[in-house]
Amino acid sequence: MNVLLLGSGAREHTLAWKMAQSPLLEQLFIAPGNAGTLLNGTNVDLKLDDFQSIKQFVLDMNIGLIVVGPEQPLVDGLFDFFKNDKQTSEIGIIGMSKAAAQLEGSKDFAKAFMKKYNVPTADYNTFTEETFEEGIRFLEHLESPYVLKANGLAAGKGVVILEDIEEAKTTLREMLLENKFGNAGSKVVIEEFLSGIELSVFVLTDGEDYVILPEAKDYKRIGEGDTGLNTGGMGSVSPVPFADEEFMNKVEQRIIIPTIEGIKNEGFDYKGFVFIGLMNIDGEPYVIEYNVRLGDPETESVVPRIKSDLLEIFSQLTKQQLSEVTIEIDSDYAVSVMLVSGGYPQAYAKGKRIEGLQKIKEALVFHAGTLLEDNGDVITNGGRVLAVTAKANTLPIAMEKAYEQLANIEFQGAYFRSDLGKDLLAYK
Repeated sequence: MNVLLLGSGAREHTLAWKMAQSPLLEQLFIAPGNAGTLLNGTNVDLKLDDFQSIKQFVLDMNIGLIVVGPEQPLVDGLFDFFKNDKQTSEIGIIGMSKAAAQLEGSKDFAKAFMKKYNVPTADYNTFTEETFEEGIRFLEHLESPYVLKANGLAAGKGVVILEDIEEAKTTLREMLLENKFGNAGSKVVIEEFLSGIELSVFVLTDGEDYVILPEAKDYKRIGEGDTGLNTGGMGSVSPVPFADEEFMNKVEQRIIIPTIEGIKNEGFDYKGFVFIGLMNIDGEPYVIEYNVRLGDPETESVVPRIKSDLLEIFSQLTKQQLSEVTIEIDSDYAVSVMLVSGGYPQAYAKGKRIEGLQKIKEALVFHAGTLLEDNGDVITNGGRVLAVTAKANTLPIAMEKAYEQLANIEFQGAYFRSDLGKDLLAYK
């Protein structure tokens, strides 16, 4: 089988690494990929919003499966484009229809879906420019902190949590009246703040059946102890010690089953991932958000724990045979630490030479923002640069191993958090 994987981050490198192990794979193409994906397949210079060029490549290279990494092409309707075209309608796609992708593409849609199918989540209301004053009054009836979410995709920057009521009012004004997040902020969801500890749960579904993948905890803030600005993710840990059998049973019964039933009842064409961002509040799970793809950086700790042939699972999923799948999971802990460029998540430099990659012997290195120069040098090409993932049979050993291996890699301005996993040790 020839496979086209869309995306360029560490999530895509991890998926490429895993699929490359499958005996079902003939050729793997990654568009656009990075310096790491070159180790597992062929990078292709395709733009993810140019559906026509992607289609032509798929036909030219006899692609049998398209795996969509990021959410934007799905929200833009790539799945529908291929399924509604006679030349490509039979090609398998790991993704879902544009209508279903609203579960990530519209916060208001997702919250209404949760409410309709009795999925536990925070109380909320949605406001527009016309109902701005009602939004102000709604804020005044909430207790601090205040959660404001731009309705659409905002590159991970559309969620604002504020302690001060006046600052919250100002931010609502900026979002609704001053176009702070462009079209993504034309609607704003204001919701009750949930206090607890977060985790991410991943499900693969063919729209009828589902399999649960390993859960993970990611670390969003730039600074030690979860301080500072939000980022795309500074690393992740899987499994999550507090997500024991009792807790995960609650997640399945109260959240996963109603979500899949909702997807079925809405008639969504869905052949892919459901990412469920959860809050554990005193042992009770509540949904913060849905995503329609694997999380990044969670992928870098989740996928290395999957022992089964992922490409075979994808193939069965697209054929509506997920009910026949039994997934085998490694019991080891995986700790993935992200190295980022100095200055990230604000202004940062690119083009810094990366050294020491060949010294990594006891961990996996997944490339996020990297580029291979003509002279063979690997250079930085993004804010998040590399993810180093180590596995061990205990969390402390996996943590130690990840940081030991990471110390071999150098580039100017490199930064990482040194506390990933420490907050989970109390649960052991």
